[in-house]
Amino acid sequence: MVYIDDHIDSLDVDAALAAVDPERREYALRYKHERSQRQCLAAWLLLQQALRQEYGITGALRLLYNEHGKPSLIDYPDIYFNLSHCRDAVACIVGDSPVGVDVECIDRYRPLLLNYTMSEQERQLIAASPHPATAFIRLWTMKEALLKLTGQGITNDLHTVLDNTQAYRFDTTFHPTYICTTCMMK
Repeated sequence: MVYIDDHIDSLDVDAALAAVDPERREYALRYKHERSQRQCLAAWLLLQQALRQEYGITGALRLLYNEHGKPSLIDYPDIYFNLSHCRDAVACIVGDSPVGVDVECIDRYRPLLLNYTMSEQERQLIAASPHPATAFIRLWTMKEALLKLTGQGITNDLHTVLDNTQAYRFDTTFHPTYICTTCMMK
């Protein structure tokens, strides 16, 4: 299940700091800018909400990180989650199999990134779209959600990330200022 919060600016930072465990509080406070602290805290609060609603988990969460930085829950190895944030929203997904999520602001589109990040076919789709920025961000969020699901992180060859996706299901939420895509195993 995916959870999205696009009211980050209204988050009460002090209340959020009090609602998270000491490790997450310390992690959030490492950020110099309040917006980054808000994003970090809002994402964690979404994870707590998701785990409470989906699995009845209310205690402190202990994390283990793989070699690429993907976190997992030490005490619940059969529950998977992923977090993402951008300027306008934070997103969390939880599930019983590996999951990935990415949320990006639509205005983040930079045509100079096309050759580095998109295959020829993807560049053609973007060029043919009446809204190239939306098309680019949708493809980008699909790539990043898949890479986050697999735990690989950003690879050197972004052109081929979406070449073999038959085993995955993507769901995309469109908002006027951001796009959120989830990736799950079929």
